Amino acid sequence: MQAYFERFVIKITLKQAKSVSHQGQCDEDVKELLKDKIFLRQFKKIDSESIAAELQEYGAWDKEELKDIEANLERITWIAACNIVEEIK
Repeated sequence: MQAYFERFVIKITLKQAKSVSHQGQCDEDVKELLKDKIFLRQFKKIDSESIAAELQEYGAWDKEELKDIEANLERITWIAACNIVEEIK
């Protein structure tokens, strides 16, 4: 499946999306998914500035917070998963 953003697309399986988009804390599940080398490889094609710019549009993080590249990967992964799970409902 694909989660579409203005600047890029993230490929994520439904199983992966469900594993990081659920009730309760998802932080550790997102970190675990980001250990998957196949999943993580797609981010080599997406520059960190594009991810930060995409996240900035959500208005939930300030410019200082958006300098944290790893946190941004976690944020965008969680958002992509939520988008996919919501789409199938």
